[in-house]
Amino acid sequence: MTDTSIHAAADADSAGPVRFARPLLTLEEKASLTSGADFWMTQAIDRVSVPGIMLTDGPHGLRKQVAETDHLGLAESVPATCFPPAVGLGSSWDPDLLRRVGEALGIESAVEGVAVLLGPGVNIKRHPLCGRNFEYFSEDPVLAAGLGVGFVTGLQSKGVGASLKHFAANNQESDRLLVSSDVDPRPLREIYLRAFQRVVTETQPWTVMCSYNRINGVHASQDPWLLTHVLRGEWGFQRLVVSDWGAVAQRVPALRAGLDLEMPSSGGRTDAQIVAAINDGTLDEEVLDRAVSRVLDLVAKASARPPMSGPFDVDAHHQLAREAAGRSIVLLKNDDALLPLARSTTLAVIGAFAENPRYQGAGSSHINPTRLDTALAEIRALSQVEVRYAAGFGFDDAESADDLRAEAVAAASACEVAVVMLGLPARSESEGFDRQHIDLPDEQLALLDAVVQANPRTVVVLSNGGVVALPFADQVPTILEGWLLGQAGGGGTADVLYGVVNPSAKLTETIPRRLADTPAYGNFPGEHGHVRYGEGLFVGYRWYDERALDVAFPFGHGLSYTTFAYGEPSVVTRSDGDLEISVPVTNTGSVAGREVVQVYTSLPSSRVQRPPRELKAFASVPIQPGATADATMVIRREDLAYWDVRVDRWIVEGGAYLIEVGASSRDLRVSALIEVAGDRLKLPLTEESRLSDVLDHPIAGPLLRVALTAMRAAFRGPQEQAEAMEMMLASMPIGRMVNFPGASITRELIAKVIAASLPGDT
Repeated sequence: MTDTSIHAAADADSAGPVRFARPLLTLEEKASLTSGADFWMTQAIDRVSVPGIMLTDGPHGLRKQVAETDHLGLAESVPATCFPPAVGLGSSWDPDLLRRVGEALGIESAVEGVAVLLGPGVNIKRHPLCGRNFEYFSEDPVLAAGLGVGFVTGLQSKGVGASLKHFAANNQESDRLLVSSDVDPRPLREIYLRAFQRVVTETQPWTVMCSYNRINGVHASQDPWLLTHVLRGEWGFQRLVVSDWGAVAQRVPALRAGLDLEMPSSGGRTDAQIVAAINDGTLDEEVLDRAVSRVLDLVAKASARPPMSGPFDVDAHHQLAREAAGRSIVLLKNDDALLPLARSTTLAVIGAFAENPRYQGAGSSHINPTRLDTALAEIRALSQVEVRYAAGFGFDDAESADDLRAEAVAAASACEVAVVMLGLPARSESEGFDRQHIDLPDEQLALLDAVVQANPRTVVVLSNGGVVALPFADQVPTILEGWLLGQAGGGGTADVLYGVVNPSAKLTETIPRRLADTPAYGNFPGEHGHVRYGEGLFVGYRWYDERALDVAFPFGHGLSYTTFAYGEPSVVTRSDGDLEISVPVTNTGSVAGREVVQVYTSLPSSRVQRPPRELKAFASVPIQPGATADATMVIRREDLAYWDVRVDRWIVEGGAYLIEVGASSRDLRVSALIEVAGDRLKLPLTEESRLSDVLDHPIAGPLLRVALTAMRAAFRGPQEQAEAMEMMLASMPIGRMVNFPGASITRELIAKVIAASLPGDT
């Protein structure tokens, strides 16, 4: 028998170990602890009083399987509050709202005895066709990080662990268990790992879930660079790495790489592989012991949570879900202030989604809601007059499209305003497959055309998990992007339509005009098991801004029923190097509202490739009519850094940074410049170093500059030729300059310059 310690955190928020009893475990028992007992439970070892714990699906609700836990059970889960999925909730741009939702999910999970809720997903929305985009927050890593921190903080405050997923570069469903995300170091670090890094370092989630895919040819589940070098070595992650369900290709290499827990159970088959590898000497038993220690830490943390008796407050959680739904709806357009509606407005509600809402995505995150609001019922509850309804279209071919359309046109013609609810049917987007296009169904577009002709005062309300093309954007006065809004989405929609809630949500992803305009077009979903991330850093709005492409609606866009004016920003450098920005924002309208203030930075003098601007901070600020509130935000110094491939580390480039503050990535109201001190970067020089790089070196540069000054003085041609020659020489390796006639750069000088650049020189 081998002695293995159980450790656990002192409480739900502490990372420090508290020592418990030390069970003596056999090799076979230890191996069994590193895989599931069934589909959702970890292995129990009754002989030494180690209990099994449950990990189960989220992230926007609890999907705990009813009765036996030996299968997936997608349609057999206990009733739970279905909050808006990440596509909706993220549009609030409010980490505090995410924290409150996380707390509610923690309570529901604790009542059901769940130890770990599988979420949140902070993967980047690289392409609008990804079938699982509804589970992810944004196309921007800083925004995804802030929202993820809020969610994990709230969930774990209730003694329930988060599982940060899917680590990493999991940006499509096509061939998801085998495809290799082939991505260069800079975009991998700056775009695809950045959100994971911040959530890990700020919250220490109880678990991190590795993804199905390969990264640059290596399965995430057996990638020691990802799971050990980066996650544990660089970021200091102290807790457990769990596989996505079925993500382990080879168990022993995965364990060696840093994967602690394989889920679900393999029926003991892969446990036996571990035992055999240790017995034949191809696997060090200490590797297994480390994984077992982390599993036991997780079990002890979960076991330390005091039992929480139920039931939870179903009504209070439903009300929070309704608040969250209202905060998730983006007002894309509102010509002539058609919204909010007066309660006396005669209204035609059109579209089958009004009675049969599309409120969550399909797949493993499918929640069995405690109740379900419909938009039609909630609109009627707020209206003071009769509300007409027409389905307008069906979800199958049982009814005539012409008859449904005629009924809708008649209803629209008889009312002052038509609210047309359009969207994607559930079969169009789900975990497990990617979408084929971004178009709404043809019958829905035909319906809208007919309704607008009958009544130009038309409001479009959308239900979709990923962006859709909006060919009608110039034809209708008002558009609400409702995404997927959870079980209380009907109430949230009614609240926004009637002004009970003043919309404040903003787009977390760009809505393009055409699929062909999108960054990864032509590099998605790949071929022969590989997908090339050819757009590099230029993901989402970075791409559209770099190419000055027109978009339907830009990243960060979202209107309100009031207006906001921005004052001059104040920017100061704090003692820790972070930048603190304060901007006075005034509500210049007549109703209370909430403005999402966004801060973008750029470095015009940068010597590395950068997008025109990048989001670095944001704040959701409630403001009463006529009042002014200071939006105070912090740009973390590390978020200004780029990944320098020459030294494989983050570097903050010095210079005058342009700070732009506004209401979207293309509605920037005020700006300021601030000088940022750069990190010292001393690269060893060689004969192949460019002249320009040598001149930039703080020690070697002055040595070479003396020789160049002599060359310049000896030049007899026109000044224009001298300047052209210097530009030409800037990219020349210094070792080749000795061959130029009359050059004052000698082999001895080059040797001296190189020696001056070596480590240890000052």
